[in-house]
Amino acid sequence: MAIDKVVSASITDSAVTDAKLSFNSNQFRNIIINGDMSVAQRGTSFATANSMTIDRFRFDKSNDGDVTVTQDTDVPSGQGFVKSLKVDVTTADTSIGASQYAFVTQRIEAQNLQYLKYGTANAETLTLSFWVKSNKTGTYCVSLVKIDNTRYDYIAEYSISSASTWEKKTITIAPDSNIQAAGGAIDNDNGIGFYLQFALADGSSRQGTNETWNTSTPATSTSNQVNFLDSTSNEWYITGTQLEVGTSASDFEFLPVDVNLDRCERYFFKNTGSGGHIGYGGHIGDNYRHEIYLYPQVMRASPTLTVVWSSAGAGAGTPGIQYTGTQSADIYTNMSNTTSIVNFTSIQGDAEL
Repeated sequence: MAIDKVVSASITDSAVTDAKLSFNSNQFRNIIINGDMSVAQRGTSFATANSMTIDRFRFDKSNDGDVTVTQDTDVPSGQGFVKSLKVDVTTADTSIGASQYAFVTQRIEAQNLQYLKYGTANAETLTLSFWVKSNKTGTYCVSLVKIDNTRYDYIAEYSISSASTWEKKTITIAPDSNIQAAGGAIDNDNGIGFYLQFALADGSSRQGTNETWNTSTPATSTSNQVNFLDSTSNEWYITGTQLEVGTSASDFEFLPVDVNLDRCERYFFKNTGSGGHIGYGGHIGDNYRHEIYLYPQVMRASPTLTVVWSSAGAGAGTPGIQYTGTQSADIYTNMSNTTSIVNFTSIQGDAEL
């Protein structure tokens, strides 16, 4: 465009749109953390139910089957992803009880959701997009559970149409009159605002209406939900999970690796240190060594700390936690001999929702 053609009408808010730019101007639009499944501080294989797997994602279940959750390298071709989350059935459950379930879940911090304006007439529409693959075809469900004030559960069905083929799914979640009313509000705190739950199996007492904010809860699937747990041959993969404001899905928002890790470390960190040192400190009197450890990020809440240590010399005691906050911890050891050495070789902090 020639300079003399750039007039006020050319650069009004309505004229300058993301579609006309070479990038999406809405940075950090993805509500989901680690949606590309690239961060896995705890490890890459998990067989324990009702616990965390790769960062920010849990496997929750109440049934007679078992699975292994792994970080995998099977990804949709040409989309920029390098990791996925894989669920592999290791013990089948061919008959799901009325109240039984199996989910891959992310719990979302409430104060990160205030701009959605839930509880007001201006509540925002959301769009969920993700890539999914399974040898078990059929209808699956994903639910968005809002628990603050009045609980409402939104259910959306999606179909896996082609076995063992990556498919992209897009789901739009519009607010209804209940979400726009006072009971739809999300508290401005560091608790849970949403559960995003991908159902792999779900019992009849947990079923509700598709594409609806259900008032009778829990409602985390419909009667069409497949039983993914019915065979040890079944595998389910997901990556590229994105939840954003708007009525359509934008391209997945890839973040720099350090930024993605920073966001995960608000909820969990693990530091193995170098040379046996993870903090700094010194002796108080003749009996105590204190070491101050600064967390890599301000954490959601004071974390549960796990410290691994080694000692040398007589009189070295067992470490304890003198103080833990959201930014640092004071770790101490009672030693009867000032020539004793205690090395804190690793520390992890857990402040997950």
